[in-house]
Amino acid sequence: MEQRTQQENKMGILPVPKLLISMSLPMMISMLVQALYNVVDSVFVAQISEDALTAVSLAFPVQTLLIAIAAGTGVGINALTSRYLGQKEFEKANQVARNGIFLAMISFLIVAIVGGSLAHVFFTFQTDNPVIVNYGTQYMRIISVASIGIFMQITFERLMQSTGKTFYNMITQGLGAITNIILDPILIFGLFGFPRLEVIGAAVATIIGQLIALFLSIYFNHAKNKELDIRMRGFRPNPHIIAEIYEIGIPSIIMQSIGSVMVFGMNKILLLFSSTAAAVFGVYFKLQSFVFMPVFGLNNGMIPIIAYNFGAGHKKRITDTIRLSVIIAVGIMLIGLLIFQICPFALLRLFDASDNMLEIGVPALRIISLSFIFAGYCIIIGSVFQALGNGVYSLIVSVARQLLVILPVAYIFATVFGLHMIWWAIPIAEIVSVLLSSLLFKRINRLKIKPIKEVEQI
Repeated sequence: MEQRTQQENKMGILPVPKLLISMSLPMMISMLVQALYNVVDSVFVAQISEDALTAVSLAFPVQTLLIAIAAGTGVGINALTSRYLGQKEFEKANQVARNGIFLAMISFLIVAIVGGSLAHVFFTFQTDNPVIVNYGTQYMRIISVASIGIFMQITFERLMQSTGKTFYNMITQGLGAITNIILDPILIFGLFGFPRLEVIGAAVATIIGQLIALFLSIYFNHAKNKELDIRMRGFRPNPHIIAEIYEIGIPSIIMQSIGSVMVFGMNKILLLFSSTAAAVFGVYFKLQSFVFMPVFGLNNGMIPIIAYNFGAGHKKRITDTIRLSVIIAVGIMLIGLLIFQICPFALLRLFDASDNMLEIGVPALRIISLSFIFAGYCIIIGSVFQALGNGVYSLIVSVARQLLVILPVAYIFATVFGLHMIWWAIPIAEIVSVLLSSLLFKRINRLKIKPIKEVEQI
């Protein structure tokens, strides 16, 4: 019993720096591996042809949409479970976990039907290049119809995060990503007696990696996550719990989905100039994941800490966690900025960049990466909103940044100045995001954090 009490109060008693690092570092490492497999995937696809790389780049909004649905729902599950654990309402935490698993399965079924049916339409709407349409349709159908791995994996990993056991997520994500990296060249190019599958091979490797991660995450939840009872025998959906999950999760889903809309819109604008420009944008998103993924890993460790201590009434631990998270995130982004400014040629050469791609891509990477100066702060503050149950604030910032600024500015710059100016829309949008995030954080600090009456810690 004493051991269980210690586990339940880990997020309320450990020193904040030690707690944040211990919970975030495994996630940061695993997400770096995820970023590596994203890049390796495109590096191998680029060796097929630039059309194949463009097809995978155009499919990127669909992949981010799937992750948005899974991860956004996971934010609700994570924050709500951590809050109930902080309040010592263990049965409610169990109900959140079970209903979260149910929602993941329903989400998968919807995506499998819609994505599998509309893949060809999605690509013909973007381009009339038959090679790109064929490659893209094949890729999108597979990642949609077989997306059970990503939905269930993310859900089970969020349950581990809600109890502070992020180390096991490093194992699940890491082994899933390594499996993908190993299978990519084998299935794409037909090595060791396997048939040459090209883009289909890249999609199949991705799905197998996701399924490996899913099986491991199920095992770790049953074997190691003793704070939660996720047995589904006799389960009945609870509309009230589902509403609570989505009250937090829907703003996050919409917020991340807006990213898919933004990428889709940018691709349409860039395709007015050339498919190479769209390929450059896709390459940028693969490369920037090396910078952003560690910050997202930091977020995954930070959200349950803030949610738990908000439920437990520990104001100082909340503010200390926010401050330290911002410092770490900004530091990571500055390192990323230096790499993009100094090494754009080397980064693009990873993707067998043609002279035309280098001519477009080098200034693009240098301009877009200026947004890194502001992005770390904005990402952390947006996750603070979610952890405190105000995900709508994150949604407001995301809508303003990606729909009200990036796309209109990019279109105007494309029309008036040409391709070379489009990239400036992203740093401009990030400045708007900083201002809006700061205003909303000031409000939530006044309404939710400052009024907390500090309770005595055990």
